[in-house]
Amino acid sequence: MKRLTALIMITVLLTGFLTGCKKKDKGDPPVIPPVESMEIDFRNFEYSGKSGDAAVPGLKGIENSNWVFAAGVAMIWKGVIVTSVAVPATALKAALTRTPVYLDNKKWQWTYNVTVSVNQVSTTYKARLTGQIQTNSVVWEMYISREGAGAFPEFLWFSGTSKPDASSGQWTVNHSSQYPEPVFQIDWIKSGATVGKITFTYVRALNNQRVPDPFKTSYIEYGTAAGNLNAYYKVYYKNEQGFASVDVEWSTAGKHGRVRSVAWFGNPDWYCWDENYVNISCQ
Repeated sequence: MKRLTALIMITVLLTGFLTGCKKKDKGDPPVIPPVESMEIDFRNFEYSGKSGDAAVPGLKGIENSNWVFAAGVAMIWKGVIVTSVAVPATALKAALTRTPVYLDNKKWQWTYNVTVSVNQVSTTYKARLTGQIQTNSVVWEMYISREGAGAFPEFLWFSGTSKPDASSGQWTVNHSSQYPEPVFQIDWIKSGATVGKITFTYVRALNNQRVPDPFKTSYIEYGTAAGNLNAYYKVYYKNEQGFASVDVEWSTAGKHGRVRSVAWFGNPDWYCWDENYVNISCQ
């Protein structure tokens, strides 16, 4: 009897020891990159009031062509990015509030539903994010499916890698369930607590008509900097005349800024606007 009791105690102790080792071996889940790794700040180039409001750029009698040109370029990119990245970015943000489960081989998984609203239309998706810890990086994969109207089976919407501390990384975003092929490569770097530089490069080879996509190799880089004009865009994109380069710099606090583009203005000079988006001479 004593021998049986001793064997039971040893078994219990070994089970606890092995379980403890297993929990210790799996460690903590990887750090999910911030949602800002899939976003660009376009707020300074959007209308902030109603038609007729004196604060709204475009009011008759006000020369604001410099800001309008910069805003037009920014809104082209906003439209392209939102169309491709709205669901992935919202799904990534939702993962930050969920608890993952451990699979194996240093791989974790988050599963949840996420509702995405685009143009006042809300759609619910099923998301499954995996993060596998490597020696010097984390490998990410986001699978998304949809039921009901417009249903599609689970597919890999985006993938990527990040540093273990989520200080930098790269995403590859696929176009859609119909065309599960790369459309954007996103490279990002954090500066302190926020993303200090992010570049969206359009990499889609064929458009929906299955002919070469003319927008391929276009890119927009957004970043922050020290000084009075503390935010910028570097843009390279296809317009009616061909590919053009545009540089934009502005103050996130004062709203004033400047833009230059040889293709648009015909010279390499800067063209400025004030805090009311009105054209002014550059100092």
